[in-house]
Amino acid sequence: MQSFPAPAMSMVETMQTAAEAEPECAIAFQGSPGANSHRAAMEACPDHLPLPCFSFADALERVKTGNAGCAIIPIENSQHGRVADIHFLLPESGLKIVGEYFMPIHHALMGITKGPYTAAYSHPQALGQSRHFLRERGIVPLSHADTAGAAAYVAEKQDPTLCAIAPAIAAELYGLEIAEHNVEDAADNMTRFVICARDAIDPATLAGEDAITTFVFEVKNIPAALYKAMGGFATNGVNMTKLESYQKGASFSATMFYADIIGAPGDPAVDRALEELAFHCKELKMLGSYRQARVRG
Repeated sequence: MQSFPAPAMSMVETMQTAAEAEPECAIAFQGSPGANSHRAAMEACPDHLPLPCFSFADALERVKTGNAGCAIIPIENSQHGRVADIHFLLPESGLKIVGEYFMPIHHALMGITKGPYTAAYSHPQALGQSRHFLRERGIVPLSHADTAGAAAYVAEKQDPTLCAIAPAIAAELYGLEIAEHNVEDAADNMTRFVICARDAIDPATLAGEDAITTFVFEVKNIPAALYKAMGGFATNGVNMTKLESYQKGASFSATMFYADIIGAPGDPAVDRALEELAFHCKELKMLGSYRQARVRG
């Protein structure tokens, strides 16, 4: 908690106290009050108590220890791709994905004055989503733990040459002036969040509904293993909507894959495809089946 900028601390403490009183109703998120994850938590789970955490690992840990009923985590952005570390943190956490939420993302440029600015603080994802805007204006991007935290940091520094890229509400929360709205490089900027909990949804309860199943796997180190592992999805007509690779360990000899498919265990086609996948894998870990929030394709 001590890592939050001073202007955010009173709000963080108030929200943490409320969450501690009803932990089963708390939804943990990474960032300071006013961050995009805060907004996502309130929109996706309006009956829950938002619980700000300094890092993604902290947010997941709160759920593991029972200090929060669930966590909402950004997993990918339409413009800037995968959110760093999530593919490692989710499998290691032991938590299960129980839902997803898609949220349009709009950033504002803010400071103690309306500029000109020499440097902008924000989360690396937000900086990446606004890189053309910053380059055209000669503003140096500087990384911060989260968007709203960057706004609180700029408010704390009181340097007129510094600004933050954050949701517009952060300017109101931390007493900053908005120099420009909608500074993201693409108007259709969208982030996908996943909701994580200790217990998985029983796939049987998803029968007849549009569902997504997420898992990670490592294929055997033999020729054409990935090709063979994927064959079961093609022959059984199971649509794989996402497949990403990432390195496991420092040897660069083991590659893990993160995948989303449409459907859930209990569907005979899905069961056959996963059985064939498991045959060609050294490791297969199911991260959860959950209702589809947005139609793929």
